[in-house]
Amino acid sequence: MLDKAGANQSNPAMSEPRFPDVMLLAAGLGTRLRPVTESLPKPLVPVHGVPLIERIMGNARAEGAKRFVANAHYRADQVLAHFGGLLKVSREDELLGTGGGVKRALPMLHSDPIFVMNTDAFWPEGQDRPLGRMIGRFEREDEAVVLLCVHPRQATGFDRSHDFCLDPLGQITRDYGAPVIYGGVALLGKSWFSAVPDEAFSLNAIFEAALEREALFGVALDADWYHVGDPKALAETERLLAR
Repeated sequence: MLDKAGANQSNPAMSEPRFPDVMLLAAGLGTRLRPVTESLPKPLVPVHGVPLIERIMGNARAEGAKRFVANAHYRADQVLAHFGGLLKVSREDELLGTGGGVKRALPMLHSDPIFVMNTDAFWPEGQDRPLGRMIGRFEREDEAVVLLCVHPRQATGFDRSHDFCLDPLGQITRDYGAPVIYGGVALLGKSWFSAVPDEAFSLNAIFEAALEREALFGVALDADWYHVGDPKALAETERLLAR
């Protein structure tokens, strides 16, 4: 269950569940986005005038997120300077992968569960509010991992057919249900990191373990979704946002 804020009988709002902390994955090299990333870390690449990481944070803030932590490696000083101390940053001298980066930052993340969000994919703010649905799904399951799922027809900048299938009951499978893309947002408890070593690894290892335990669930995004992975996708995303 979600953490509860400190109870206060005179203020009912104080007993409401706290929105999970958000871990922003911002340490990648951004090699596919070169030459744009030769002088700029990918999370700070502007998309129609707004840095990628700010667009992702906007998606989360729109639903109530208040606490963010980011990891940084490539051009980490620029990430630190961008936020000017307003955001906790877990600096990685060596890349730890998506899973290892989260595990390193766990002491900075106070809630349990936590959201983990990629910083190269987003949806237009206001088109949908999927994070609340993900929280609702998490609370109905035991030790679940909940992923944001995107129908391929709504995706820009994605070059594979799909990642998983989503069945009618919201469970993620390998081959039964609607083909979906992983939308770059996961909600999971910290206990999933207890059995993995303190070294570089991918979050995919946790997703696969949850899939084997039939504990991997999905919530479908009802909005356009933009993955900014290369210059072509960046140009197409900016064209679509300018309409």
